[in-house]
Amino acid sequence: MKKIIAIVGARPQFIKHAPFELACKNKIDLITIHTGQHYDYKMSQIFFDELGMSKPKYLLETGGSNHGIMTGKMLQEIEPILLQETPDAVVVYGDTNSTIAGSLAAAKLQIPVIHIESGLRSYNRSMPEEINRVLTDHISSLLIVPTKQAIDNLNKEGIHEHIYLTGDVMCDMIRICKEKNLIQTDPHEAYYYATLHRPYNTDEPKRLEQILTEFQNLDAPVKFFVHPRTQKKIKETLNIDALNNIIFEEPLSYFDNIKTMANSQCIITDSGGIQKEAYILRKKCITIRSETEWIETLQGNWNTLIWENLQELKNTISAPVSDYQDGLYGDGHAAEQIVELILKRLEKI
Repeated sequence: MKKIIAIVGARPQFIKHAPFELACKNKIDLITIHTGQHYDYKMSQIFFDELGMSKPKYLLETGGSNHGIMTGKMLQEIEPILLQETPDAVVVYGDTNSTIAGSLAAAKLQIPVIHIESGLRSYNRSMPEEINRVLTDHISSLLIVPTKQAIDNLNKEGIHEHIYLTGDVMCDMIRICKEKNLIQTDPHEAYYYATLHRPYNTDEPKRLEQILTEFQNLDAPVKFFVHPRTQKKIKETLNIDALNNIIFEEPLSYFDNIKTMANSQCIITDSGGIQKEAYILRKKCITIRSETEWIETLQGNWNTLIWENLQELKNTISAPVSDYQDGLYGDGHAAEQIVELILKRLEKI
């Protein structure tokens, strides 16, 4: 049985890892390294508890630092584990510091890197995530892409081999939620779902105040699920009592979060993963960014970018949607395809 090490560290990676772990059962000897990038309980441990995932064999403590320090710590701690375990390959997900640290550590040791959610591009190099995903793609031995657009992005950069379209593993997770009957509709409560975490929206007090003012002026309450870092910023700079149309809440566990998104009138976010989940759930999304790596969601007004024109939030929410594409992110069985692709690829290396 092939030995694979999977590296996770941030909230979206736990979600992506769960269906992959299930698909590996009895086929791959899977070992998990948790870098500790997200150390808050609701951003980390709860996913292992709630999704039934195995506890990571290795739990590092590398979170809470600036990008360079954090990535350096991860490299320093991941490398000896790889030398000790001698895996046949390393799986990384998405675009976080955990992703680039894991892929660099593996590549320098001549261990094949498998990048799940490869080929995404926002073309905004000011985002650390963009740097992470581009570099990871260029040192990967197997590139697992969620959409045809991702293939085009890789081709433009001269990457043409070992690219496989499987759909998206987040679609797998929503399928699992539906099978467990966890996405139940509740027509009695009208609200908007909101989450923000990117520094350009949360670190500048004036910008954050503008966003929350627009939330306050909407025609239904806004349930704002606040990242721990953002919560601190809000308390430091704003009078929360004056924002009575905004319900400030802590981040939800995964299944509760999906249910809350599914029952909302509209989703407002700056998260890449939530844009995609909104589309899979057939929910209109407003993205408070100047660009998106999920450009296919922009078709039919299912996702709309707002950046300088924050005052357009109310009108954008009410704009109608059209032309939903079934199966845009696959059929909910991407993880099973990925396992088979990995096994075939490793036979040839």
